[in-house]
Amino acid sequence: MSQDASGLKRGPDDKVRCWWGANHVDYMHYHDTEWGHPVTDDRRLFEKIVLEGFQSGLSWLTILRKRENFRAAFAEFDFEKIARFGEKEVALLLQDSGIVRHRKKIESAINNAQKAILLQKEYGSLARYFWSFEPAPSERPTRFDYETLRQMATSPTSILLSKDLKKRGWSFVGPTTAYAFMQAMGLVNDHLEGCLCRAPIEKKRRTFKRP
Repeated sequence: MSQDASGLKRGPDDKVRCWWGANHVDYMHYHDTEWGHPVTDDRRLFEKIVLEGFQSGLSWLTILRKRENFRAAFAEFDFEKIARFGEKEVALLLQDSGIVRHRKKIESAINNAQKAILLQKEYGSLARYFWSFEPAPSERPTRFDYETLRQMATSPTSILLSKDLKKRGWSFVGPTTAYAFMQAMGLVNDHLEGCLCRAPIEKKRRTFKRP
């Protein structure tokens, strides 16, 4: 079965997924085991929002395939270590062909690491801060089909999250980046109706303990 109007697609393993999660083996694993599952680990949250910034202008598949290189280059996304990076580290990163060599994005990652430390001190954890932006049920659509999701590049809450992060000095955190982060980290469940992951993640969210 190819992609239909619902946005569902049957993969080579005969399982039905959101269309984007059935196009590549890399995407299939990410779609099934990570995307939309609630996350409260500060380092994973920081990693994701930084990588979303690096994705700007690129495909997520490009970033996903370079993710292990990013982890090695950015101290496994330990933001306390990244916050101490200086011009020497920036120069080395600009020579690293395993990542996206974009000076402003690299400098943004360092800046955001410094801001993450402040945010963690203020809220006790990044998780507590980010999960405070979980949208109310009234903001969410009642049905998740392809047409609905196609129109949801941002949301009222992602706009608020973006504005608040920018006010705190973060960069490369526009509303679209913020919403992609929310989708990936499970603040919303945007798996389509009929996708193998939607119901299990909804069940997981019902018992999930918010930070």
